[in-house]
Parts: sequence; C-alpha cells; structure tokens
Amino acid sequence: MSYVDEVYKKVTTENPGEPEFHQAVKEVLESLRLVIEANEDLYRKNGILERFVEPDRAISFRVPWVDDNGKVQINKGYRIQFNNAIGAYKGGLRFHPTVNQSILKFLGFEQTLKNSLTGLPMGGAKGGSNFDPKGKSDREVMAFCQSFMTELYKYIGKDEDCPAGDIGVGGREVGYLFGEYKRITSSFEGVLTGKGIPFGGSLARTEATGYGLIYMVNEMCKANKKAIKGKTVVVTGSGNVAIYAVQKAQQLGAKVVAMCDSNGYIYDPKGIKLDVVKQIKEVERGRIKEYEAKVKGSKYTEGKGIWNIKCDMYLPCATQNELDLDAAKVLVKNGVFLVAEGANMPTTYEATQYLQSKKVLFMPGKAANAGGVAVSGLEQSQNAMRYSWTFEEVDQKLQQIMADIFKKSDEAAKKYGVKGNYLAGANIAGFEKVAGAMLSQGIV
Repeated sequence: MSYVDEVYKKVTTENPGEPEFHQAVKEVLESLRLVIEANEDLYRKNGILERFVEPDRAISFRVPWVDDNGKVQINKGYRIQFNNAIGAYKGGLRFHPTVNQSILKFLGFEQTLKNSLTGLPMGGAKGGSNFDPKGKSDREVMAFCQSFMTELYKYIGKDEDCPAGDIGVGGREVGYLFGEYKRITSSFEGVLTGKGIPFGGSLARTEATGYGLIYMVNEMCKANKKAIKGKTVVVTGSGNVAIYAVQKAQQLGAKVVAMCDSNGYIYDPKGIKLDVVKQIKEVERGRIKEYEAKVKGSKYTEGKGIWNIKCDMYLPCATQNELDLDAAKVLVKNGVFLVAEGANMPTTYEATQYLQSKKVLFMPGKAANAGGVAVSGLEQSQNAMRYSWTFEEVDQKLQQIMADIFKKSDEAAKKYGVKGNYLAGANIAGFEKVAGAMLSQGIV
C-alpha cells in the first residue's frame, strides 16, 4: 500500500463519522501523489503526512446564553488549530446550524494550504458554533458572541491565533466578539480581522474574497487566451462573497445572470441588478425571491437547479458540496468553460474529476477564494504598524497576491507534468511550503 493510501486509511479509521474531513483529505492527498512519491522516503521517515492531516489541537466547549424570552440556550463552540508551521493560526469563525467538528476540520485543513498560497506568514485554523444568527435579535446575537468569547479568548491572540469571519459571522458579530475580548483582556490588539474601520479594520476587506475570486478568474482567462468581458456568468449564493464577485465581474464587462440563496434562485437575462440584491440581503436581510417583484423580466425558481442556466463561467460561492456530478454534467452540456470556487469545497470530488476530464478550467477554493484571508493578513499587518492603507493600496496588493497564487499553482502543475491542472498545482504549491517548514522545525 502506498504512503498516500496508508495515511488516508488511517484518517478514515481514526476519524469516523466525519465525511467532509475525509473528502478534503482524499482530494488533497490524491493530487499530491506525484510530489509525495518523489519524496516518499523523506516524508515517511519524518511522518510528514501523518502530522499534516492531524490538527495540532481541537478545542470544544459549551456556550450558554439567554434569549429574549429569558430562556437559557446552549450551543456548542469549537476552535480547530490545525497547523502553525509557517505562522500563527489564522482562519474564520462560522455560525451555522450545520457546524460540527468534521466541517471545521475540513475547513482548517484546507485553510492551512490556502494560507500557504498567499505568501503571508499564516498557519491554518477554523472555528465556530452551531448557533444560527438568522432570526435572532441584535441583543441575542450579542449575548451569544459575548458568551462564546469568554471561552475562546483563552486560546487566541495576535501572535497565537487570529480568527476572522465566515458564514454567519459578519461585521456585527466580529464587533461583538472583539468588544468582549477587549473587555476580558484589557488589551486592544489585532486579535480578530474583519473588524469595523473605526477600530482597526482594513479597507477592501469586505470586498476581498469576491474581488479576489474574479482577479483569479481573470488570470485563468489570460493564461488560456480568453477574456471575462462579454461572458455570461452564474454566481451561486447571495452573501458577501457572491455580491462582490458579481460587482467585480460586472466591472470587468461580464454579464452575471443568476444568483441564489438556500431557498431558490433568480434569473435575470438582462443582467443582475446588484443594487437590488444588496438592498434585499444587506439592508433588509431578506430572501432572494424578493428580487422577482422588484425587477421586471426576472424569474425566481424555488429549490435547487441554478446550474441549469446556460453560462460560460460558473462560480459556486455558497457552501460545501453544492455542485454535484449531475449538475456538473449539465454545465458541461451547456458549454461552460470555467469553474472557480468562491466557497470552500463547493464542488464534490466526483464533479471535480468530471469537470477536469472535460477540460473545463477549474480552480479550487483554496486558491480562488484566498483573497479574503489575504486581506485579513494585510489587516493584521496594518494593526501591527498602527497604520491604515487606502482602499486602492489594499486592492492593488490583493490583485498581486491573487496573480502570485495563480502563478504558483500553474508552475507547480507544469513542474509535475500536469499542466493546466490547477487543483493539483494549488495543492502541491501550498503543501511544499508547509512540508518544508515542518521538516526544518523538527518533530513537533
């Protein structure tokens, strides 16, 4: 049995009931076979893969809080500190009913490679809770965030672990979390990113993941003699990443015709009116179906199926495993030439393999959506310097980071004889840096 197969078998045996984590490890290890087989004796001797797939620590805790009716509620809280070989832990917090240890381990594992690709000194981590902010009052969200931080603060710090936002954790939640950390520790430091601009946040952080995705798409197009301008695009989701991916795609001349949320999707053949989506989602906190009543000629469809809309580029920006094999087949049949992941692992393993077999340009989330954590890293730098860059300065740095990530992924794929396989290239480029650091630091 090969080293890769031995380690994957160990992961599934020792981590039962964690399908998302198994999936992420399998995808990464399979694409790393070339580099691992070329260095198998060295990696085996030093247990690199065994250490690479095992978190440094997995922290779980109870989060009690009181709702508006005076009833005590209990949620689970987590922080998975996965790997700090190249820097202090960095990764988001997710508040969503689906959050469990398997999902956070997969996200922390992927985050390690994503952060490596940015070129910034950041290790990988992820955390969160099964708390659902939807439908909660501001006071209830504050009560939960304060209780969550009374435990989390013991394990984080600007040079130890710096969390950020993720699904369900936006500016409101980060503000409450930061306020409680500051109250407990009597310390004003850059321990959280995604903060408000008045208290240490970075300009362009809100836009970073969506903008970075489109900057990556642009690099993919240039390298393959194509262009974004004039192309028809479908963007899934309607949260922060999706909204700013649509904004930047439209700025570069693309026509985005569809978006969705967990209830259904809208199709606007004339092109999505982003101001309407922002009003619904960011101001009214409503559902995407409200778009149909506001924009003449648009159509709302309940349920899944946004992939049935014909497009040149498909950008999944919602959640993990939203794009399965059947959906991928429909996309290919309708002529899609590029899929880039704005979310974390939104494409199933089978769908990814199918898209690659059909020569669809495919970029995994660890590379395509790295813009968010990249600007989080830049926010940390600004906090450390007690200084703020302009929006244009941050945006320029973001563009350069995304171009560098594409270059690393492209060159790694070519180096190991799989030109154009950006999935393998991104995994290899991220892994080689982390593995090199692990080897240099001894058995820790």
